Amino acid sequence: QLQIKESGGGLVQFGGSLRLSCAASTFSLNDLNVGWFRQAPGTDYEGISCISSSGGVAAYADAVKGRFTISRDNDQNTVYLQMNNLKPEDTGVYHCGPFAESTCRLSGPIPSHPAEYAYWGRGTQVTVSS
Repeated sequence: QLQIKESGGGLVQFGGSLRLSCAASTFSLNDLNVGWFRQAPGTDYEGISCISSSGGVAAYADAVKGRFTISRDNDQNTVYLQMNNLKPEDTGVYHCGPFAESTCRLSGPIPSHPAEYAYWGRGTQVTVSS
């Protein structure tokens, strides 16, 4: 049974937008720090954004700062990632999940490896054409 399900990916043109969703099915995300990480073909995992349990802290990797916005809806038990002005280098599989131990901070790297997450889903594919 899937604990986390990511959705909302697709094929878009350069400059387009997508909104990804991260939903938990068997537990509450409400008191947890949640992050998004991605993997492009042939590359390492990259942490791209996180949000604190209260939503008061939202952090972004430099590569997406100013273009992506993370948010959460605790009533829906879902975390969202609004992605605007998409570039071909944003292509990859996007995963999300609650941190295993980390806290979302404005400074410092965003957890990038699945081992740093308590749960993560199969991911959703984002493809940006040039």
